[in-house]
Amino acid sequence: MDTKYIFITGGVASSLGKGIIAASIGKLLQDRGYRVTIQKFDPYINIDPGTLNPYEHGECYVTADGMETDLDLGHYERFTGIETTRDNSVTTGRIYQSVIERERRGDYLGKTIQVVPHITDEIKRRILLNATKQPLDFVITEIGGTIGDIESQPFIEAIRQLRWELGQQRALNIHLTYVPYLAAAGELKTKPTQTSVKQLQGLGIQPEILVLRTEHDLSEELRTKVAHFCNVDVTAVIQSQDLPSIYEVPVNMQRQGLDAIILRKMGMEPGETPEAGPWHDFLERRRHVKQEISIALVGKYDLQDAYKSITESLTHAGTYNGRKVKAIFVNSENITPENVAEQLKGMVGIVICPGFGQRGIEGKIIAAEFGRTHDVPTFGICLGMQMMVIEFARNVLHFPNANSSEMDGKTRYNVIDLMEEQKKITQLGGTMRLGAYDCELQEGSKAYHAFFPKAESQPSSFSHHIIKERHRHRYEFNNLYKSVYETHGMKCVGTNPKTGLVEIVEIPALRWYIGTQFHPEYSSTVLHPHPLFMSFIKACIDGTAEA
Repeated sequence: MDTKYIFITGGVASSLGKGIIAASIGKLLQDRGYRVTIQKFDPYINIDPGTLNPYEHGECYVTADGMETDLDLGHYERFTGIETTRDNSVTTGRIYQSVIERERRGDYLGKTIQVVPHITDEIKRRILLNATKQPLDFVITEIGGTIGDIESQPFIEAIRQLRWELGQQRALNIHLTYVPYLAAAGELKTKPTQTSVKQLQGLGIQPEILVLRTEHDLSEELRTKVAHFCNVDVTAVIQSQDLPSIYEVPVNMQRQGLDAIILRKMGMEPGETPEAGPWHDFLERRRHVKQEISIALVGKYDLQDAYKSITESLTHAGTYNGRKVKAIFVNSENITPENVAEQLKGMVGIVICPGFGQRGIEGKIIAAEFGRTHDVPTFGICLGMQMMVIEFARNVLHFPNANSSEMDGKTRYNVIDLMEEQKKITQLGGTMRLGAYDCELQEGSKAYHAFFPKAESQPSSFSHHIIKERHRHRYEFNNLYKSVYETHGMKCVGTNPKTGLVEIVEIPALRWYIGTQFHPEYSSTVLHPHPLFMSFIKACIDGTAEA
């Protein structure tokens, strides 16, 4: 069949959860056997989020092909298991960059370059691009920002044009808005939704479906009122109420028939509702978890979305290990040798978080030392792994002031150093070691058994040693020091087979003390939790049992 396009826009306020709705729709259509991809179009002028501070835009999510993207792509992958690419993330900056490059080459034959048609044409080309590279039944496109934003207007105009060009049965708009509750009046108010839809209509788009974000249950009367004022079928007014978990959203949407409504409006017969057994099994596990464990997230960004993929990966692994994981942020800037025991009191595991720059690194090093000397399961990710390496150098190898050359360019013991291919790079954006690379695991290591738990029962010819994981870094373990580390008990158990770059370090003598240069959190999904997070949580649980 011809590829069909679903456009998701937002109104009233930002951060309503368009990404979760997009991911949920993708999951529901996927469960019906359709080939789906989801893409995010962000109106900001940055080329990508790679140079943005997490306080500006949350975590930067990296695709397997090396694109720094919006955190919503993480939701898309966690819900659907589909591997996104650079074609699934587009910004105003990339659109204008492409158009300007073509203008400089003379591709426009001297014409005046304008927002319409040149920018809107490029947006449309990008919207359609994924379906030219792979067979797809549905392409779901989330438009970032809120209706009424100046920077969003070219994207809305491009959608308007595409809807006419594709026809009613190939293009559909879902508009997500907010219905606030005024406590003083004791009422839910629909006027913001009405105004938002009128703005959208004024830009030439009539939404077929409304999803109303709310903290309170919406009555049939209220939904009917919204339907009448917004020219939408009553059955196509869906409520998205606050739920205990984002993973309940697809079930809630299916319960209200959202996927069936989409299919009918696009001229398709829905058929039977799929059972989605594995997803419901995951939710049942979550609902029946009684015991809670506390894991410290040691980092410098006191922001919920800064470590989103890590917290979700802990949730996945906790659920399958029969525990509710309570991730507690511990600001590494506030950690000192005197207070570290108090700061980490009650934590059964420690995650040394990724990041960039010098702020907060000494606290991470102190936390790594505490985890090592007290045999607390400790998981260092990217910069976190580097801090574990530096701590070991200072306190076990007795290399005074050992450091990363990122933090101290004059250190005598640069146990973490700039990658050779990075030394001539001057621009920051998109120039790191990005995307998925091979890692060869050392047989018998804890990391190896995390990925291949059944290896011991396999014949001796069993040789699955290679994994592939995503990266985002400029600095690396300095291989000049590799032998002295291994002699003193920190083993380099994962390396890139082509370059020899160290990907994983661990201390076998401890219960679970592992650092990865890569970001395992990027590839953990609801139905396939990441092996290292699974192993880490199991070690944390075993530790509480022993205690």
